[in-house]
Amino acid sequence: MTTVPWRDRALPAAVRVDDLLSRMTLEEKTAQLYGVWVGAATDGEGVAPHQDEMSEPVDFDEMITRGLGQLTRSFGTAPVDPALGAQALARAQRRIVAANRFGVPAIAHEECLAGFTTWGATAYPVPLAWGATFDPALVEEMAGRIGHDLASVGVHQGLAPVLDVVRDLRWGRVEETIGEDPYLVGTIGTAYVRGLESAGIVATLKHFAGYSASVGARNLAPVRAGVREFADVTLPPFEMALREGGARSVMAAYNETDGVPASADPALLTELLRETWGFTGTVVSDYYGVGFLQTQHRIAGTRAGAAHAALAAGVDVELPTLRCYGDPLAEAVREGTVPEALVDRAAHRVLLQKCELGLLDEGWAPEPATPVDLDPPRNRELARRLAEESVVLLANPEGVLPLAPDTRIALVGPRADDPLAMLGCYSFPSHVGTLHPETPLGIEIPTLVDALRTELPDAKITYTPGCDVSDDDTAGFPEAVARTAEADVCVAVLGDMAGLFGRGTSGEGCDAEDLRLPGVQGALLDALAATGTPVVLVLLTGRPYALGRWEGRLAGVVQAFFPGEEGGPAVAGALSGRVNPSGRLPVSVPRRPGGQPWTYLQPPLGLASQSSNLDPTPLYPFGHGCSYTSFAWEDFTREDAAGGEEPEIGTGPEIGTDGTYDVSVTVRNTGDRAGAEVVQLYLHDPVARVTRPDMRLIGYQRVDLAPGEARRVTFRFHPDLSSFTDRTGRRVVEPGALELRLAASSADVRHTTRLTLTGPERVLGPDRRLRCETTVSAPVPE
Repeated sequence: MTTVPWRDRALPAAVRVDDLLSRMTLEEKTAQLYGVWVGAATDGEGVAPHQDEMSEPVDFDEMITRGLGQLTRSFGTAPVDPALGAQALARAQRRIVAANRFGVPAIAHEECLAGFTTWGATAYPVPLAWGATFDPALVEEMAGRIGHDLASVGVHQGLAPVLDVVRDLRWGRVEETIGEDPYLVGTIGTAYVRGLESAGIVATLKHFAGYSASVGARNLAPVRAGVREFADVTLPPFEMALREGGARSVMAAYNETDGVPASADPALLTELLRETWGFTGTVVSDYYGVGFLQTQHRIAGTRAGAAHAALAAGVDVELPTLRCYGDPLAEAVREGTVPEALVDRAAHRVLLQKCELGLLDEGWAPEPATPVDLDPPRNRELARRLAEESVVLLANPEGVLPLAPDTRIALVGPRADDPLAMLGCYSFPSHVGTLHPETPLGIEIPTLVDALRTELPDAKITYTPGCDVSDDDTAGFPEAVARTAEADVCVAVLGDMAGLFGRGTSGEGCDAEDLRLPGVQGALLDALAATGTPVVLVLLTGRPYALGRWEGRLAGVVQAFFPGEEGGPAVAGALSGRVNPSGRLPVSVPRRPGGQPWTYLQPPLGLASQSSNLDPTPLYPFGHGCSYTSFAWEDFTREDAAGGEEPEIGTGPEIGTDGTYDVSVTVRNTGDRAGAEVVQLYLHDPVARVTRPDMRLIGYQRVDLAPGEARRVTFRFHPDLSSFTDRTGRRVVEPGALELRLAASSADVRHTTRLTLTGPERVLGPDRRLRCETTVSAPVPE
């Protein structure tokens, strides 16, 4: 039997796709450009903005006769046993294959922000916790496991990671981000992409671009970022994840920037993404993003007009379900108002990806391997490691931590005995499970009450919630104060409840007016501190909250950003000392609840000054974190010298604008227990033609050390890392003075070195160096 060219695996993928496209009708081509979401809620309790008004019933059997581009969230829409869900997805794919002329299946996509968002799957820590680990290798391992789980049930594409850089801590989706620094977001996010893609899953970068810079920190609000902020803060993580991670899909963001919606911006989705960066994968819309061009942005008067604007800009696939890319688009093509070439361009990209996934091959079968286990011990152990590395010890001034094993503990607070306190809004129990209260969680999630009793079996632990997360009821205060007064130490467990669109205090559509602790939790903490019993504050949150009100009043502060299903044991281990906290802040912790937006990436006018009575300096800076051991930073050397006095700015060693320069330091664990130090390299540019952040992260290295052990860390600086966007929009390396700062946080500089870049100004292209090469020696003897 002769194989038609598009089925011939010996031919190049592009040739196969060209042949298939030539055989398709217009309706069959447009069918490859949309998804279908069967079973999506339309009662106002959905998981996407405006879902109730944007969703319409579809005739699935009729629709699939033309083929189908994507199947939306077969697992993530309602609780379903994973094994049964895999069988149901396989049956749906068989129906699609049998119904269309060419037997082409759909791409199945799912959310996977903090693990596969389905019932019974491992709930890992949220991305903000990944950032706190400063451990890309561990994040890559986690993503590989997530990808394996997705593939095991027949899913092809994961809608993650989120590469938005935090610009305002009040934004509800801060928990979904990796942090406030583009280098940290880029390196951690790229590691996630590598892990997901290593399992054969198409990673989808979100949200391209500018979404997190919304005015007033309101979800789906306009963005008014300047050209240089966009180029130097917003875009670099996406560039790194594409170039180094190999992501095969990008999701166009909801926002508009300076009047241009991202989903209708050819300068962003075609000129930059494809022509400059060389991206060859697919661009998908955020859910209902194409329809929003008509209903929210109002740059199109009809569905066909919205389809035209999005297609022309470069959006290949309309998600989550059909609204604009079906009959309205086909009719507009036939009427001559939309060029068919735009349909062909997008369909070619979609089919090329299907070809790469094996979906055009003869004999493709949708049935996954059995049995299905999405939360095996291997996953839980990895979730525990990630949670443990993400816990940040913010303060321990009196040495109350670790807790004594036989102490009397008053455990107080609304987050201490709720499994959902550990989960972000894209973990299935919070994302969908709350809409199905009759359904069990599907995974074991120890609360901090249970975990601490297990961790400290000889301790005398009493528990009372004191208050709720977000209401103003103080009736529980007297009992909380009484239990605290009777104890040796109080552990106050406060924080957020993740939710969607106002159904929580953190999460998508749960934006905050200010950075006060939600509800009356701050008043509860005041009452506990007034007892005179030492109070250790434990925060389980999706964003940092202002803590200056309690500066000097607490015996310890522990921050955990929604640490996942193993977060309870991880935090309990940090309190007991079994775990030595090693997390570092991926976002600053503010002193006061106002003063936003503010991140550490500030030019001189953004810092504290005599010009304003408002001081934005954070209480705990980016990169900060304490330990139960101590570290010495020894034998700092520069490439040109072995220490000594620093030269004046502008008189240091000279390197060319395309040279390299090494700085090294030996880090020694001088305490009596194992621990991890995070060595951070910052850049200070004293004079530039446009204002620059006073300092910004350009490299880091996590170093695990046994007691007495030392390792030598070397950073190789390349001037590309000093580049910025100038007034003409070019990315340049400018000759002149620079300062490199080795630091334990953005406010704790340990060593500096000054140098001067000489030679011609360099204009950089897409082949620029994106990361600082770092090496760690074998253990150094004492």
